[in-house]
Amino acid sequence: MYIKCWGSRGSIPVSGVDYIKYEGDTTCLEIRTKSDDIIIVDAGTGIRRLGNKLIEEKRYKYNFIFTHAHWDHLMGFPFFKPLYSKRAELKVHSCSSQNQFVETALSRLLTPPNFPIRYSDLTAKITYLEACSAVFEIGSATITPIPISHPNNGSGYKFTEDGKSFVFLTDNELGFVHPGGLSYKDYMEFSAGADLLIHDAEYTPEEYKTTIEWGHSVYTDALDLALEAGVSQLGLFHLNQERTDQQIDQIVETCSRSITEKGKNLECFAVACDRTFTL
Repeated sequence: MYIKCWGSRGSIPVSGVDYIKYEGDTTCLEIRTKSDDIIIVDAGTGIRRLGNKLIEEKRYKYNFIFTHAHWDHLMGFPFFKPLYSKRAELKVHSCSSQNQFVETALSRLLTPPNFPIRYSDLTAKITYLEACSAVFEIGSATITPIPISHPNNGSGYKFTEDGKSFVFLTDNELGFVHPGGLSYKDYMEFSAGADLLIHDAEYTPEEYKTTIEWGHSVYTDALDLALEAGVSQLGLFHLNQERTDQQIDQIVETCSRSITEKGKNLECFAVACDRTFTL
């Protein structure tokens, strides 16, 4: 399983000299399976560059999975160039907790005055598959969804292939259970033994005093979850839009010291745009 991050910033894209190392595009992941299927998770602004790369590679068949319908996870969709190619085929997998929000949200994006091109004018073939069951497959990968603790609901996912697992839990608040969300213990059990866990880590403990119930986690909670779940790698994600490269590095250093002090073996890092993983 090959995984590439095309965007890891939260809430809104950013740019400037303080955002060079981790960059500023919002959530978009690309997963390529052993069966050579392409899975795209979320359509934040990072999907623009991904679309350009796929066209360059002459790849036109994709599977889409969405975590939820908040703006920063969808805003790049109208700029995904394969949408305007008759050769492109998109299969959108909607999980049970999402109902029909994906199709509705995407069509609304491409509606004047929000955007000059109408959804009905897209030339790509878009198919919305029926709500997935508790576990479903895309080629050689098995995908297990889980409800996230976030305003307006959504889903996290576990991707498993050849005995390796990747868990993606962005926009998941470990310190507060939103309606439809699950407990800390549930997310710990879901992540248990994962080779790679990428988890929301937007806030510092001090910031969280005034942002509780906003739907995002303190990085220390994400670290504790990874340690208790016994994962091999932890990627801190949904990087705060105000967080500079230097500040992110300081958070990673704090986590590394904590891991060492506890005598644990865990690789922890903040997920930068263009970072890749092979499981």
